Amino acid sequence: MKADIHPDYHPVVFLDTGSDFEFQTRSTLTSEEVREIDGVDHYVIRLEISSASHPFFTGQQRFVDTAGRIEKFQRKYGKGKKKG
Repeated sequence: MKADIHPDYHPVVFLDTGSDFEFQTRSTLTSEEVREIDGVDHYVIRLEISSASHPFFTGQQRFVDTAGRIEKFQRKYGKGKKKG
């Protein structure tokens, strides 16, 4: 194998903010937030949806709109206005 061609590989903890589910793994991702787990510093990567909160895996329909897309759509196309 060639030396110095691989990216840095760090311990991370992925945190699903919708369901307070977290799992530890290794990744090339980093963040400003660091948490110590069992004496090892892990980068904290926050997720909006993971297998713990996705409707396909949970069987529950959940509405997630963090960017206000629906309100923007309703303002643009005037939901509820009658034509005529």
